[in-house]
Amino acid sequence: MADERDPADSDVGMPRWVKVTGIIAAVLVLLFVVLLLKGEHGPGRHSAATSAVAKLVTS
Repeated sequence: MADERDPADSDVGMPRWVKVTGIIAAVLVLLFVVLLLKGEHGPGRHSAATSAVAKLVTS
């Protein structure tokens, strides 16, 4: 009689740290996608491949 809780009512879901980590990961992925789609940000911004091709074509 000391424990009156029903075993069926116990919280058996994911631990809080898993939920928080998942939310943080989702936010970071969403931020990365938004920055890539925005235009001037991303890995292609720092490459010089397009200028080298343009010089070869115009020569």
